[in-house]
Amino acid sequence: MKINRTSLHILYWIFVMVFLILIYGWSWGSFLGSFYFISLLLPVIIGTSYFVNYFLVPRYLFKKKYLHFILYSIYTIIFSLFFETAVFIFTFTYYIAYNYGNINRSIPDLFHFNDINPNVKDTLLLALVMYIIVFLTTIILITKQLIDNQKEITRLNEDISKLKHPFLQIFSQRKPVRIPYDDILYIESYSDSINIISETNKEIRSKERLTTIEKKLPNTFLRIHRSFIVNLKYITGFNYDEVEISGTTLNIGRTYKTEVRQILNDGNKLSH
Repeated sequence: MKINRTSLHILYWIFVMVFLILIYGWSWGSFLGSFYFISLLLPVIIGTSYFVNYFLVPRYLFKKKYLHFILYSIYTIIFSLFFETAVFIFTFTYYIAYNYGNINRSIPDLFHFNDINPNVKDTLLLALVMYIIVFLTTIILITKQLIDNQKEITRLNEDISKLKHPFLQIFSQRKPVRIPYDDILYIESYSDSINIISETNKEIRSKERLTTIEKKLPNTFLRIHRSFIVNLKYITGFNYDEVEISGTTLNIGRTYKTEVRQILNDGNKLSH
């Protein structure tokens, strides 16, 4: 089962939150108190992390604007430390006030300020913890981007290799057949075979599976349905549910609609 990007981010921050709660809870001797404190601190960590990784890094570091990157990073550190300190002051002011009986006694006595490990009261240590998390998040995201880029390079190299031999080779009636990519309108799958429809309306049947054929085709072809692969070059019209190729209307599968619409609306693939 494939997990989408949003779910991965949520799971990652849940893991970070649980980790910090355990660390601070063990140090304080109160996991409930740690939970409330980290719940206030985590938005600062998340905000800093996303600002660094989705704004500063791509906008300045990747574009080699190092002076701007350093300058805005310093600003980010200052503001994040301000918000972190605000959380720290608010949290412990609240609990000190409670210990002196200035707030509702029905709230559980979570911990006492004087009982807290001195390391936890060190704002520099808190800042270090925050930026270690931000740094680790940066490493994870950059590593993922490098992996994605490598996959894209591999895919492009495969497409280039396919275009060096601009034809699809299949077996039809137990004989090898070569069909130029530019001649293929679309490919239709049946229960036990596929049917390749060419520009000359000639149909070539093969026992190969559509998934196998899809891997042989360059990115000028698009799978729009579990039973159809179309040549983008010959699409003359489309809507949310269908595409039209040389007067033939083909349905777009429900699970393919988002990707198909994105590619067809791109404008680089199709002019309409």
